[in-house]
Amino acid sequence: MNEQEQFRRWQQLDAAHFLHPFSDTKQIGERGTRIITRGEGVYLYDGEGRKLLDGMSGLWCVAVGYGRSELADVAARQMNELPYYNSFFQCATPPAIELAAKLAEVTPPQFQHVFFTGSGSESVDTVIRLARRYWQLEGQPERNIIIGRWNGYHGSTIAGASLGGMKWMHEQGLLPMPGVEHINQPYWFERGAGLTPEEFGLRAARELEQCILTMGPERVAAFIGEPVQGAGGVIIPPASYWPEIQRICDQYGILLISDEVICGFGRTGQWFGCEHFGTRPDLMTMAKALSSGYLPIGGVMVGDRVASTLIAKGGEFAHGFTYSAHPVCSAVALANLQIIQRENLVEHVRDTAGPRLQQRWAELAAHPLVGEARGVGLLGALELVKAKEPRTFFEPRGKVGERCRDNAIANGLVMRATRDTMIIAPPLVITAAEIDELVEKAWRTLDMTLAGLKQDGWL
Repeated sequence: MNEQEQFRRWQQLDAAHFLHPFSDTKQIGERGTRIITRGEGVYLYDGEGRKLLDGMSGLWCVAVGYGRSELADVAARQMNELPYYNSFFQCATPPAIELAAKLAEVTPPQFQHVFFTGSGSESVDTVIRLARRYWQLEGQPERNIIIGRWNGYHGSTIAGASLGGMKWMHEQGLLPMPGVEHINQPYWFERGAGLTPEEFGLRAARELEQCILTMGPERVAAFIGEPVQGAGGVIIPPASYWPEIQRICDQYGILLISDEVICGFGRTGQWFGCEHFGTRPDLMTMAKALSSGYLPIGGVMVGDRVASTLIAKGGEFAHGFTYSAHPVCSAVALANLQIIQRENLVEHVRDTAGPRLQQRWAELAAHPLVGEARGVGLLGALELVKAKEPRTFFEPRGKVGERCRDNAIANGLVMRATRDTMIIAPPLVITAAEIDELVEKAWRTLDMTLAGLKQDGWL
């Protein structure tokens, strides 16, 4: 069987048996799956021989790039020594213990304890349990409401999708579950007309206070937010937003939960997004770049305020997963963090790659299709618009983004479309030359999309 025959066979088997996440399976079957066969550095190779610059780090996660044989070797050694044991019943394994200590080292100083999970979604489920348990132990069990944001994303489990504010997900699952409320997102480009970003940031943050007062401060347990909303379209809040959120949480004594599944481990040019924006979270979810996606692992950093109550008053915490602190995943995650430290990748993003990307990415704002080019660190977004002045969006929203995404693949670049917002989050190891290549391919993609829209009568 030659390579082309094997590729077609895989597509046929995929269409017959594989239900993909967040996908229209019928559409995939008709169009054929894009099959990724290998990766090296910041590049992917697909079953048709196409080389793609991975502008999305897989799914926001491949921080150290593809093809790191060191991580494969660590996994093999640990599998031979101890492929699995659980962390229930007073048991632990050396990789999990070492990883916990390393996480206490690299996270903000209020974090000395971690609860391990298998994914970001499990971490979000865990944080709900931790927040509500904390208030039970503090003698205030009625404080069980958790406030999230519309268009925020915290996973697709029932709990995670409930805390997230993606309404189309709620419609498919009779969500959100009880005890969850939402406020609007700090999306200045779409919602801030007539206001400066600073004015809008304060107004958006103060919706949290309004929600707390409406629900009753004595009933609110916590507020959860991504430092930068990732799947929602790389929504970067104005500088005034997070300090005001912190002030409100402090004033009403509620827990602040920073969802660092996307922003954590260097993405913004700091180890964690909360450090970039200056907040002091009580709980912090993580996954993705914790292992650079090489193996599934997640966790919740538990701040001293919560940990001291949980340990002193809580007894047995009836929560956990079969693969919590899986020894092979823990060993790979530890080695991954050591690479990030040894190669100074956080500093690379802060001092070199991040400034270079933001300088070049801003140039795309001059394109006729781009209403805004925004970014921070190694995150970027392009708002595609029908007209810049007055600002006019394409209708229906999302169709132009799909076109642009497909054109990007044709140009050898992976970009993601969130409605008509094109987003990127390349591996932290990306070089200046690769950043230039990414931006040049993005410009060609925009040109191709513009030409197609004109040809088809959209413009």
